Amino acid sequence: MLMKNVITTVLFDLDGTLLPMDQDEFTKGYFKYLIKKLAPHGYEPDSLINAIWHGTGAMVKNRGEKTNEQAFWEDFAVIYGADRAERDRPLFEEFYDVDFKAARQTCGYTPMAREAVDLLKNKGKRLILATNPIFPLTATKTRTEWAGLDLSDFEICTTYENINFCKPNPEYYLEILRRSKLTAEECLMVGNDVSEDMIAETLGIDVFLLTDCMINKSGESIDKYKHGNFSQLLEYLKAI
Repeated sequence: MLMKNVITTVLFDLDGTLLPMDQDEFTKGYFKYLIKKLAPHGYEPDSLINAIWHGTGAMVKNRGEKTNEQAFWEDFAVIYGADRAERDRPLFEEFYDVDFKAARQTCGYTPMAREAVDLLKNKGKRLILATNPIFPLTATKTRTEWAGLDLSDFEICTTYENINFCKPNPEYYLEILRRSKLTAEECLMVGNDVSEDMIAETLGIDVFLLTDCMINKSGESIDKYKHGNFSQLLEYLKAI
């Protein structure tokens, strides 16, 4: 008789999952506040936005030889010069510490995020915040707090400082498994992005697609995944 896998650990995406948001609206707001911060220091808005996207691409292409933080800033230095990157990096850090908080107004909120986390804690499950690590720790802490949660709720939180891969690279999930000493079969990944989050299934990780703020850029059929809104997710988590 086949034994049913026992889920010991739940990996949660953050943006659009625990923290409801329209990704495009959030990105517009984020860039608006970033430009407001940096334009007085000589950054032309369109060039800056292009540089941020280019640096994000460098992180997504990262194959493990450096942290995502290093990948971003090395790319930024190629665009603006190493001296300027070193000189102005504290401005970016100050932005994420202070100005970034204004982007809160572009996000929603659901009390079911806290309900889900508490439910799993009470069941003795391990929790991992598997947010795409393209932001620094300070920005990730802030967004987690917008969701009514705290980084201390999670055993591991991936940020651009502490990991060398990005979604949808399967190596991102394998690195989490290695660090946590977990097998894929004992994990569940909950996320809203079909390409970035559901890719975990290819490794043997169970998945649940949250449809409230779903991103499905390729138009893939979602019928092959367990899916539903947050209320349906809670019912599924109760049954684990």
